[in-house]
Amino acid sequence: MATATAHLSPNALRVLQQRYLRKDAQRRVVETPERMFWRVAQAVAKGDLATDPHADVAANAREFYQMMARTEFLPNSPTLANAGTPVGQLMACFVLPIEDSLDSIFTTLRNAASIQRTGGGTGFSFSRLRPEGEVVMTTRGVASGPVSFMMLFDAMTEVIKRGSLRRGANMGILRVDHPDIFQFITAKRDRTRLTNFNVSVAATDAFMRAVERDEPFDLIHPTTNETVRRVRAREIWELLLEMAWENGEPGVIYIDRINRDNPTPRLGEIEATNPCSEQPLLPYEACCLGSIDLAKMLTRRNGQYAIDYPKLERTIRTAVHFLDNVVEVNAYPLPEIERICLGNRKIGLGVMGFADMLIWLGIPYNSPQALQTAEEVMRFLDERATAASVELAERRGVFPNFAGSIYDRPGGPPLRNATVTTVAPTGTISLIANCSSGIEPIFALSYVRRILEGEELPAVHPIFKEVAQQRGFYSDELMEVIAARGSVQGLHQVPPDVQRLFVTALDIEPEWHVRVQAGFQRHTDNGVSKTANLPEDATVDDVRRIFTMAHQHGCKGVTVYRYGSRPAQVLSLTAYCLECGEDALSSTERGVDGAA
Repeated sequence: MATATAHLSPNALRVLQQRYLRKDAQRRVVETPERMFWRVAQAVAKGDLATDPHADVAANAREFYQMMARTEFLPNSPTLANAGTPVGQLMACFVLPIEDSLDSIFTTLRNAASIQRTGGGTGFSFSRLRPEGEVVMTTRGVASGPVSFMMLFDAMTEVIKRGSLRRGANMGILRVDHPDIFQFITAKRDRTRLTNFNVSVAATDAFMRAVERDEPFDLIHPTTNETVRRVRAREIWELLLEMAWENGEPGVIYIDRINRDNPTPRLGEIEATNPCSEQPLLPYEACCLGSIDLAKMLTRRNGQYAIDYPKLERTIRTAVHFLDNVVEVNAYPLPEIERICLGNRKIGLGVMGFADMLIWLGIPYNSPQALQTAEEVMRFLDERATAASVELAERRGVFPNFAGSIYDRPGGPPLRNATVTTVAPTGTISLIANCSSGIEPIFALSYVRRILEGEELPAVHPIFKEVAQQRGFYSDELMEVIAARGSVQGLHQVPPDVQRLFVTALDIEPEWHVRVQAGFQRHTDNGVSKTANLPEDATVDDVRRIFTMAHQHGCKGVTVYRYGSRPAQVLSLTAYCLECGEDALSSTERGVDGAA
C-alpha cells in the first residue's frame, strides 16, 4: 500500500496543511495526507452502491487511494477538501444563469455565495442584461448595465473567500454583440476593480468574419434583438487586443465553436464557462474534474524513457470510475444543479505534467515531435476514457439525458457521461503532485508561487537539478544565476542540448502555445486551459496572432499573459537562496490560481 507522504514534496505538504487537511476548532491540523486520501477514497467509493448494492466498496476504495497517494491522479480541490466531510460538495465549477431582472440577479448572487463557500468556482454570462443607460419601464429608473452587476458579484466573493478553502473565483462573460461590449472590455483597466473575476468576450463566428473583412458589426439589444448601433468590428477587436496586451484580460471564448460541440443541444445553448474557461456548461450545470500526471506514466527501457500506455490505460479507467462516482455522491447545493448534473453526468478527465513528460522523453516543448506527442497522448486518453464510460453505461445505464443528445444515433456509443475529457489548469493539484501545470511549458527553472493567504513557495525544477548533477555542471552559483533569470538559454555553463530541452514559457515563440493547445483540443470533449505566456517586450501584434491563430485552429478559447503586466501575479521569477531559503529578489507574476 502506497504511503502518501513518501510521494509528497515539502511544498506539497505545506499546501495540504494550509488548504486540504482537516482542522479542529482551533485551526490545528488533525489529519495526515494518508488519512485525507483515505477519507476521499472511501467517500467516493460509496458511489458504487447506487447501482450495485453488492459492490466491493473496500476494494475500489483501495484502488482509488493508491492512485491518489502516488499522485498519479488527483481530483479537483473541492473533492480533496470536502469528500467524507459534512460539507460534501465535490464539484470544481458551476455556471449559473442571470436573467434581466433584479429577482434573477439577486437569486443568482445568493446561489453563487452558497457555492463559493464550499470551494466551487462560478461562471456567469451577463449577456442577457439590458445595456447601461436604458430606461427601466417598471420603475422609470435607468439600467446600470452588466459591468455594475459584476461589481456586486465581485464584492460578494470578496466577503465569502475570507472563510473559504480556496480563493473565490468567477468568470464573467459578455457576448461581443452586446451594446456594452466596450465598457466590458475595459472594465479591468482599473486594477482595483473586479479582482475576483476573470473576464472573457464571447466572440461569434460572424464577428470573426467581420474582423477579417473589416466590415461593420451590429450591436444587438439582448431583450428586443434589435440593432442598437453599428460599429467597425475591428474597433472592438483592436480594443480587446490592447487590453489583453495591457493586463492579460479579457480572454476570448469562441462561443459558436463551443456550441458545435454541445453534447445536449436540446437542453439549450451554452453561454458561459467556469473561471478558467476550459469547462463550458449549461445553466446550473457543474462538472467534476481530475487530472493524470503524465510524468508518472513512463517506463524506462534500455536507458530511455517511453510512455507506459498499459499503465496509462489502467489509470484512465480507474479515474473515470472515480469521477462518475463523484457525480453520484456529491452534495448538490441547489435542486436545479442536482437535476441537470445527474441528467448529464459530465466529467472532465485531463492531464498535468505534460512538460515534464516531454523532458523525460527528450522532446523539446517547441518542436513538431512535441505536437505529435500531444495529439497521440490525448487521443489515447479520450478514446480510453470514452471506452470506460461505455463500460460504465453497460453496468449502470446511460446518462438520463442521452435521448436527443449527439450520441443518440445509430451506432452511437452508449455513454454514462455526456462529456469525459477536459484539460484543466491544475494550479494547486500539480503542486501537490510536484509536476508541471496542465499542458503548460515550464514557467521557469526557479520561481516563486503565491498561494492562499499570500504565502510564497519557492520552486526549483527537480528534473533540471537531477540532469545538472548527472551531467556534472550543477553548482549553487549556477542555480542562483538561473534563479535570477528563470531561463538557461545562452548560459555557457549549460550544454546546448540541455538548453534546447529545458525551454520555458517565456523562451518559446507565442505560436507554439496555440499549436499545443490546438493539438490537445482536437481530442478533448470540453475545453483546454492554456495561457500563452509572453515576454514583457511582446507587442499587440503578438496578441493578435495568438487570438487569430487560436480561432483558425479550432480552439474553444484563448488567454494571453504578458510577463510583468500586473502588479500581483501567482508565479514570479526570483533569486532564491538555496541554502538560506530566502528570496534575494522579489517580484510578482500572473493571474488566476486555477485550483482545479
